Amino acid sequence: MLEKTGVPDPEQVKDITPSEERLQKGPVVIVECFQNIPCDPCRHACRQGAIKEFEDINDLPEVDHDLCNGCGLCISECPGLAIFVIDATYSEEEGLVKMPYEYLPLPEENEEVTGTDTEGRPICSARVIKVQNAKALDRTPVVTLAVPRQHLMKVRSFVRKGGE
Repeated sequence: MLEKTGVPDPEQVKDITPSEERLQKGPVVIVECFQNIPCDPCRHACRQGAIKEFEDINDLPEVDHDLCNGCGLCISECPGLAIFVIDATYSEEEGLVKMPYEYLPLPEENEEVTGTDTEGRPICSARVIKVQNAKALDRTPVVTLAVPRQHLMKVRSFVRKGGE
């Protein structure tokens, strides 16, 4: 499916998803990089060593989820916008998805948005919890959304109300 549509199939996503046990320990990175290309800035950004050293620059990133503390420093370093941090422990009803966001204007905290999947299809209502746009993030803003827990592994972007 990836080769035809640019969208990974559910099995590919399942292969890189942390265990349910790990998800219940707090924020953790999800690296949805599925193409062998010469790229490794995510590994260099990870101060915890959770993104393993590449044997070859064309390798896919491998994550040791037990070493990840969910800091998200790797999110803004990924030129493919393929890194997310999931926090399934946020509340009983909601989890957090931290994602790169390269559109203007930036959303406001507490703004209601529509969470979308990798194909841009609407999935659920979501709420902007935080917008980070520091120089340290290499000019790639990182937005944290609160989404219904059942959509944590589906929401990968969002649309602002009014189509912005």
